[in-house]
Amino acid sequence: MNYQILTDKIITENMNKNIVPKLLLHACCAPCSSYTLEYLTNYFDITILYYNPNISPESEFKKRVSEVKKLIQVLPLKNKISFVEDEYNYNDFLEIANGLEKEREGGKRCYKCYELRLERAAQYASSHGFDYFTTTLSISPHKNSNWLNEIGGKLEEKYGIKYLYSDFKKRNGYKRSIELSKKYNLYRQDYCGCIYSKMESLKRKEEKNEKCKIT
Repeated sequence: MNYQILTDKIITENMNKNIVPKLLLHACCAPCSSYTLEYLTNYFDITILYYNPNISPESEFKKRVSEVKKLIQVLPLKNKISFVEDEYNYNDFLEIANGLEKEREGGKRCYKCYELRLERAAQYASSHGFDYFTTTLSISPHKNSNWLNEIGGKLEEKYGIKYLYSDFKKRNGYKRSIELSKKYNLYRQDYCGCIYSKMESLKRKEEKNEKCKIT
C-alpha cells in the first residue's frame, strides 16, 4: 500500500475543513525528524514525544535527545514545535526483547520494539487531547513501514486516537533528511539504538575491514 496517498488524503480533508490538528510525533533521532518536521509542520500543530528506551547506552540516549532539541531550534518551521522527553527506562526494552536476543536486525525483536514505542505514543496522545499520533521511524529505508502502519492502525482502535498513516521516505524524504543533516551538522548515528543493532553494526564494519585487507 502507498501510505503517502493516505497521508495526502488526511491532510487534504483537514485543509478543506480549515483546521490544523494536534499531532503527537514520536521521534527516534534528529536526522529522521528533520524532513518529517519540515513536511508536517505545514499541516499540523506538532508535539514531539521522545520515548526510546531501546537506545543503549544512556549517554547515547542523551546525545540523541540533545540533537533533536538542537534541530527544533535551527530548522525553519512554519509552526512552533513542542518537545516532551519521556523517561528513559532500558528495562522497558529488555522486557520485550526477552527471548528475541538472537533475532537479526529487522526481525521479530524490531517489531516488538516498534510496538513498544508506538503504544507509548498512542497512550500519551490519547490522554493529552491530541488528534493524531505517528512516528518518524518510517523515513528510514531500514525500517518496515508496513509493520509500523499495521501497528499504528491496531493502536488507533485500541486507544481511540487517530493514527497518521505514513511512509516518510516517499517523495525523496530520506534523501532530504540527509541533506538537512549535512546542512545543520546533525549527529548521524551508525546503529539503530539497541545493543543488538550496535553489535551487528560493529560486525559489519569488521567484515568490511577484513575484505579491504584481502583486496
